[in-house]
Amino acid sequence: MAKRLREASPWGEPPGSPANSLDDGCLMHIFSFLSPIPDRYNTALVCHRWRYLACHPRLWLRVERPLRNVTEPGVYTNLEAAVSAARPGDTILIAAGSTYLACNIQIKKPLCIIGGGELPDDTVLTCSRGSENALEFLSTCKIANLTIKAELGCCLLHRSGKLTIEECLLQCEQNPLDYLSFPIVSTAIEYNALSSLREQGHGVTVVRTRIEGGAKAIRTNGTLALQHVRAIYARSSVFFWFEVGET
Repeated sequence: MAKRLREASPWGEPPGSPANSLDDGCLMHIFSFLSPIPDRYNTALVCHRWRYLACHPRLWLRVERPLRNVTEPGVYTNLEAAVSAARPGDTILIAAGSTYLACNIQIKKPLCIIGGGELPDDTVLTCSRGSENALEFLSTCKIANLTIKAELGCCLLHRSGKLTIEECLLQCEQNPLDYLSFPIVSTAIEYNALSSLREQGHGVTVVRTRIEGGAKAIRTNGTLALQHVRAIYARSSVFFWFEVGET
């Protein structure tokens, strides 16, 4: 009987597991409630079937360098193409071990962008000189586990929505024009008196993030202000927690 069960499991999953009696659509729906890193990532290590479902383009898109000239659904060679193809609420996983160019990429829909490495240093986005920013946010978004470098200008430009920056490294290159560089710039206006309806709100939340270089960590040009600043000094880095919101 056990032999027949093993032969009836083409995906290689452990026979007899109650979860494996569910169909693919039901399992994928359950996986969609897991946080992408580390929970959904870890489900891909269970068996071949769970790997296929956990990495399905319906759950997240991937940015990675192709090892061969073969296209896979949901896999893109650059972040801008992935952002363009993403639907509101999608998660984009950027593969570790490479540096990707990110210059003035506008994000106008709710997205979660995550680096696929163990540390932020493993996945690097670089904004070249001459570009105003690496990423420009016009919607509620989250970025996590990424290193973002800007030669001049800012790493992240926040125009509207709620932006969460979690466990990242934001780095402005050291140069004589350092006073023009800011890791984060927010131009959001919390409330427009001429508008008939108040929006959900705007703000920036920074959690356990290293910030290096630039004139100061964040510049605000709108009505938002820096609040609740906390810093922890480690052996070789300084980690910041703060919020930017209406005073």
